[in-house]
Amino acid sequence: MSDDIDISESVPEQLRIRQEKRAKLLAEGRAPYPVAVPRTHTLAEVREKWGHLETGEETSDVVGVAGRVVFIRNTGKLAFATLQEGFGIDHDSSRLQVMLSLAEVGEDGLASWKSDVDLGDHVFVEGRVVSSRRGELSVMATQWQMAAKALRPMPTLHKDLSEEARVRQRHADLLMRPEARAMVQSKARVTRAIRSVLDGEGYIEVETPVLQLIHGGAAARPFKTHLNAFDVPMTLRIALELYLKRAMVGGADRVYEMGRIFRNEGVDSSHSPEFTMLEAYQSWGDQTTIAQLTQSVIVAAADAIGSRRIETAHGTVDLDGEWPWVSMYPAVSQAVGREVTVRTPRAELEELAATHDLAVDPKWVDTKIAIELFELLVEPTLIQPTFVCDYPEIAQPLARPHRSEAGLVEAWDLYIGGTEIGTGFSELIDPVIQRERLTEQSRIAAAGDPEAMQLDEDFLSALEFGAPPMGGMGLGVDRLIMLLTGAGIRETILFPLLKPEA
Repeated sequence: MSDDIDISESVPEQLRIRQEKRAKLLAEGRAPYPVAVPRTHTLAEVREKWGHLETGEETSDVVGVAGRVVFIRNTGKLAFATLQEGFGIDHDSSRLQVMLSLAEVGEDGLASWKSDVDLGDHVFVEGRVVSSRRGELSVMATQWQMAAKALRPMPTLHKDLSEEARVRQRHADLLMRPEARAMVQSKARVTRAIRSVLDGEGYIEVETPVLQLIHGGAAARPFKTHLNAFDVPMTLRIALELYLKRAMVGGADRVYEMGRIFRNEGVDSSHSPEFTMLEAYQSWGDQTTIAQLTQSVIVAAADAIGSRRIETAHGTVDLDGEWPWVSMYPAVSQAVGREVTVRTPRAELEELAATHDLAVDPKWVDTKIAIELFELLVEPTLIQPTFVCDYPEIAQPLARPHRSEAGLVEAWDLYIGGTEIGTGFSELIDPVIQRERLTEQSRIAAAGDPEAMQLDEDFLSALEFGAPPMGGMGLGVDRLIMLLTGAGIRETILFPLLKPEA
């Protein structure tokens, strides 16, 4: 066990002692884990109603409170403890002092408190609301009861958990650090704000399958599994797109889903194998109208947890400023000092790649080299919110062909703080072209690309019923929270996937 818990060699003894106390409670007919206790007030309610008491002032008001013991000090005829209760989306964990005196709880009550209660236990205390001689709002107990006996010691308040211990023992992290609780609250406020914008715009929230026969909707390596009931191989979804588009075919005017996505790829400070994705689709829209929605969602998320001005490692991001549109090929041209277009010969692209120390995979098509040059040279410079558009077809097989420039698609990627945050399209609804695109993707997959999409006949069949012109977007919710808070993905995801300990 980690040394950060500060119980090292004493762990077995601590567990044994606490288990003995549990057994003692049972032997005495006192439940160590009662179904309920007669709580009348939360700790926060006591603070709100009686927080005005002057130092040393007492009342005859009796309350029943409960919480986890996070501090304890026992003297001869008086015992002190601090209780901590749970936190919510709009409030942190409240704390309140309780006092047990020989005169109020009696000899047996005080003795059992001293012998049975440890740090981390949940207890119930009933008594009068008073202010101590030091001015601390307190409950002077007349009786107490064990609510849940903790068999494992808490981390110590004076010694911080390491980053690794915080992630592996998030339950302890939440108990000890206000910052950990604040992250949970921030994510909840962001998702609430996102839903508020979408619901206000008339979008319907739906759920789509996590287990899928065919993976599609993105270029990513899927997790593979097996469904025993049908004896068929299946995958975990890598995107929400294809089923949401089927809902659009079925007549949904505006639809969205915020759900978990699974991609069997690298793990680092900005990537997790499972993460939360938002996708939304609007009929009679295109890449520009869906971009406006995306901007509204992000601004609402920023308002929900802080400021529209965000400090990043690359400088201050101003979400209130203009969100310009930048074409990919002109941006690459400016970065390399010569014109690059969708028709630039491969030899010239390879020369530019060599000049900028970009290793070219022989399997890459010509336009893929241009995209890699963009990601290497331009992407890190996009600090203020920027919609990068006019990508080659290979970049987005599910996007509509560009209405005025052959070889390009109507799609954008949104960059903020030098990182891609989301993407949006004028969605491809022509089933003939879509079949051609997915057929090409299947060829790429057959050639050994594990991230290429598969040919999804059920999706194509649905598209052949006819879908309205539409705009669609995808937004990484965890990446958005990383941007707004400055935290890494292991902090924004409450329980991230971790490599097993040796």
